[in-house]
Parts: sequence; structure tokens; C-alpha cells
Amino acid sequence: MNPADIASWISDAQKAFAAASDLDALKVARLAHTGDKAPVSLASRALGSLSPEEKASAGKLIGDAKAEIAKALAKATEKLEVERDAKVLLEEVVDITLPVQRTHRGGLHPISIIKNEVSDFFIEQGFSVEEGPELESGWLNFDALNIPADHPARTMQDTFFIEPIESGVVLRTQTSPVQIRSMLTQEPPIYMICPGRTFRADELDATHSPVFHQVEGLVVDKGITMAHLKGTLDNFARHMFGPDVVTRLRPSFFPFTEPSAEVDIFFNGRWIEWGGCGMVNPKVLATCGIDTDIYTGFAFGMGLERTLMVRHGITDMHDIVEGDLRFTRQFGVGL
Repeated sequence: MNPADIASWISDAQKAFAAASDLDALKVARLAHTGDKAPVSLASRALGSLSPEEKASAGKLIGDAKAEIAKALAKATEKLEVERDAKVLLEEVVDITLPVQRTHRGGLHPISIIKNEVSDFFIEQGFSVEEGPELESGWLNFDALNIPADHPARTMQDTFFIEPIESGVVLRTQTSPVQIRSMLTQEPPIYMICPGRTFRADELDATHSPVFHQVEGLVVDKGITMAHLKGTLDNFARHMFGPDVVTRLRPSFFPFTEPSAEVDIFFNGRWIEWGGCGMVNPKVLATCGIDTDIYTGFAFGMGLERTLMVRHGITDMHDIVEGDLRFTRQFGVGL
């Protein structure tokens, strides 16, 4: 181990480290002077072949050399890192005065948000969520629901009929056909809701739209009574409008329920009509092949637009259907 050689290794390493123009060049120099094939590393491995007396003195020389090389490497690294950071600050500066490109985050429509909320609520109660086609047969939309052929709902003034008229196909006027489909394909007990889009020949104004959304519910089981219906509606209303809301049932008439009732809620200091309900007419159950001596059921239906408008104090249907982002953003993205 010639001290002159060791001194030259140190000098060569110091010069190489000092000459490195950036951290990548320094990495190459580091491998050349401290890597496995560097002279100081080879000399360190050769210590094992020396006698104990020679190993002690040579080991000290090698150790001192490694320390000097490491010191030079640390000095060069610190210098180059400072230069790199200064360069980044100059080249990657952000001009905060430049105009920003504002892109709006997408989201769900308020009707979709409230539809999902209703679905989640009833799923927690053990109901299933069913769907059906918007183009529906007249038999499922009317006849199976005990709506007679001369009922006003079956006229051109209320229903969109699909040509040719002889096909008997209509744009569904309610989501009730989904209830019929469920009773025709499922054995009781049945606990389901069917939210969806419906169509009626109405003019778009502050409170009406030719395209609107409903959520209907159906329960068919043994021993079902109006008390079960009232309890379900009370629970539903409290979830949608708050714990202090009060509901009432007013006698009414629907062909598919008997007895029938309108559902009102007392909200913000006044009574508001919310939807319709009643016990499923035995004729409807029988049409679907359900034994009326064993099973009874109840059904209800509410408009989602009506629910949204009442809960949030919306006074004009145009706000819901016209897609103004200033209106929809206040409900959040709903994802």
C-alpha cells in the first residue's frame, strides 16, 4: 500500500467531484471513485491478504482515504443541490397574476340526488328498488290497474300514445306498471319501490311538466293494514322533511286502491298535498294472480319534483328542468 498512490486516489476523487457540473455527473464520479471497482475499494478488499502488522498500518491509510473522499463528495453534493434548487426556483416560478381556467366540477341533477336518497332510505327498511320500461303496454299502464277504458286518464289529453295507436303502447303515465310487473313475477311477500320518469300531456308551467319523476311503493304480505301504510308514510315524511313534520290522510279515490287517500304534510306552517296512497284494490291483486283471501297490500306514490320543491322552497318548475347551473350547483355534486 503505497502512500503516494493513496494520496493520488484522494486527489483524483476530489478533482472529479469538484468538476461535476450537476448531480447526474456527480453520480458518475461517485461510482468511479467509491464504487466496487474504485482503487480505494479494491485496496480495502486486499487488506485481508496482509500480515497483522501490515494490515494495521495499511488499514489506517485506507480508512483515512475513504474519509477524505467521503468529505469531498459531501461538499460537492451540497454545492450542486443548492445550485439545483436555485435553478428550480427561477425556471419553475408560477405567475399567480395569470388568469385561471375555471372548469366546473360535474355532478348529479337534484332530481337524481333526491331519487338516490329515497332509494337508500327504503333499502334500509328492507325494500327492493325495481325499474321498468318507459314505453309501456296500455294493459299494464291502465287495465291491470283497474282503470276502465272510459277513464279520463286514457284520453289523448292526458296520455302520450305511440303510433300506430293500434299497438296499445304508451309513454307510461305513472310508475305503477312496475308494481304490476313485480306482482306478476314475484311471490309475496313483496316490499318494493319504483322510482322513475313518467309522462303526461301537461304544459310546462310553474307547477307542471310533461316529463316528471315519481316514486311509488308497494307492500303485499299477510295482515297488511292501513296502519302499516300510515306508519311507513310517517317514517318516510320525517326522513325527507325533518322530525317535526306531521302527515294526514284525506279520503280520496283511485281505481287501483280501495280505500284510497291523499297524503298531506304539515310543513313550514301549512298543509301541503304530497301524494296518493291506499290499500291495493283486491281486483288488482287478483289480476296479478295473488290470493286475496291470504294477502293484502298497500301502495303509495309521490312526485319527486313536488318533494324537492317543498323541501327546498322552490316555487317554479322551470328551475328544475331548464338546467341552469346557478340552480343545480346549490345542491352539491351528490356523488
